[in-house]
Amino acid sequence: MPETLNIVETNACKFVLPKEPLLHCPPAFVSEFSDNIAEMRINERSFGIRVADTDEGRNRASLLIKKMYSWRGYAGTHTLEDNPNQITLSAFDTGDDVIGTVTLGIDSPTVGIMADAVFKDHVDGFRARGARVCEISKLAFDPTVKSKLALGSLFHILYIYAHHIYQCTDAFIEINPRHRRYYENMLGFRTQSGVRINPRVNAPAHLLWLNLDFMGKEIDRLGGISDHPGTERSLYPYFFSKREERGIADRLLSIG
Repeated sequence: MPETLNIVETNACKFVLPKEPLLHCPPAFVSEFSDNIAEMRINERSFGIRVADTDEGRNRASLLIKKMYSWRGYAGTHTLEDNPNQITLSAFDTGDDVIGTVTLGIDSPTVGIMADAVFKDHVDGFRARGARVCEISKLAFDPTVKSKLALGSLFHILYIYAHHIYQCTDAFIEINPRHRRYYENMLGFRTQSGVRINPRVNAPAHLLWLNLDFMGKEIDRLGGISDHPGTERSLYPYFFSKREERGIADRLLSIG
């Protein structure tokens, strides 16, 4: 079983393994080894986050993507492939069911990113300025699981891969117009284009952009305050704290 970083969270305490606990918590919440990058327990509901780097993992994530995309009326097959330029994360509940998934695509000089098919003119403008671009795609979340913490955790680990592992500077996402305001308000994305048809789903889409330096500053300011977010409406209070982020990044870097 691979050595990985476990994160366990309760209303009373939060700590990072295998480093020393930030707070003392009941040992029942702690597991020393896991296939998960992160394991969490919130109000007795637990979930874990894993990299879907096996055929089984990709197939299970693909099933949720197909289910949610079909429900939204999107065309296409949306099957995840073994791609060296993509990392797919999946969130699991205690029954080992996939409750959420999202994919990070890293720019490549030979194949680029998927957004190039529709918005290459916009993405090339960032490349010309020296940006190291990436994209977020295939986000699907079980609508019966209403957990900002699970969604925030997925996005934060995606950020850790993009920023700490691959040194990306700017992220893009192709979004249906009806979802645009959500990403602007919850994560700080900015719209970069008018509406164009995305042939992968046969639906209209905007190209949205997020500077990862801005994202890092928002994490510094708001990460780890989910139990007292105050009037903050974004998703950032449901990210990890900066200290926890460093622990996760160090562990991922150490295990390659």
